[in-house]
Amino acid sequence: MATVHHWTGLEARALRLALRLSVRAFAQRLGLAAATVSKWESKLAETEPRPDTQAILDTALGRADAAVHLRFETLLSEMISPVRNVGRRRVTASGPRAWEYESWADDLDRVVVALSRQNFAFADSLLTRWLSRFKDPDPDEKGLYLFARSTALLGDLKRDRGVVLGPLSAQHSYAGARAVFARLDIPRRVAQLDLSLAVITEMSGKLESAARDYETLAVDDRLSRRDRARARLWVGTALSKGGRHDCATRVMRAATRDFEDLTEPDDWSVAHQKLALARRGAGDLTQALHFIDIARGSGTTDSPMQRVRLDTAHGHILLSDAATRDDGLLVLDRAAKAAAQYGLVHQLRSIEGIRAMSEGPVGPRQR
Repeated sequence: MATVHHWTGLEARALRLALRLSVRAFAQRLGLAAATVSKWESKLAETEPRPDTQAILDTALGRADAAVHLRFETLLSEMISPVRNVGRRRVTASGPRAWEYESWADDLDRVVVALSRQNFAFADSLLTRWLSRFKDPDPDEKGLYLFARSTALLGDLKRDRGVVLGPLSAQHSYAGARAVFARLDIPRRVAQLDLSLAVITEMSGKLESAARDYETLAVDDRLSRRDRARARLWVGTALSKGGRHDCATRVMRAATRDFEDLTEPDDWSVAHQKLALARRGAGDLTQALHFIDIARGSGTTDSPMQRVRLDTAHGHILLSDAATRDDGLLVLDRAAKAAAQYGLVHQLRSIEGIRAMSEGPVGPRQR
């Protein structure tokens, strides 16, 4: 929270604007005449409130919330010229931007919720608010931690949008966040970023490399038991994409048991979805439909992303049987519309790839 050492009309005007009050409303809040406030604003730094009024202004600033403090400091920094500010400290921040850090942490919680709902525009605006303000964060640990967490969430956003590789990609953001967490010596966060980077490796088509990374992380004590189970599940995903469906099924079943032991219904549901695709790849459509039915009927999170993934997997399985091909195409159409609506580029590409493959053995869709 900011502290003003000596009030002038300049600081008083900045406070009024930060509170978003008119001259008359500001005067009423302070218990002063409107003419007094008008005098401050006409003379700015050339006039000083009386000592008792200085205390009133201290109280008004002290009672203001974090958003007002942020606006106050920003306005004041814009109003005070470098020349007039030399040698005179008008405002001191209490602690290492303590109130700003609290607001930052609150906004990151909001980002997590927004990403879970695929509200990418809102999540992006919150992250940009802080990452642009703290491009070169202070060297204190709290600031660095929030900077790294923001950068990791930016990686999640870019990954879900399908921006996987390149200078403005999920890979770039994850690598940056990992470097900061390593600097802070937080092994669990570093390992989580290693897991995120392995996902990027898989998404970029390097399946063998991704499988090796997942296998290493599945037994990494830096990760929680849930994260290790997820790594094991993703070993199976990489194996299945590489055509090793029976081996993938065994690995996925082990991960599914871990999620059941951990009472993680969403992960358990996702595991059955991936098991369904592995059995489809193996040509076992009966088991594939069995597992996808379990996935569709379980789990507690019904996010747009998960609905698209379930519909994509279900449609893919239905397309594998000529008798249910038209139903599969209808399900994929529904998934494609939702993916386009929420900007799920990676899922949309996957759907288009499945459609393209379906045009082969059984011919184009009948209209």
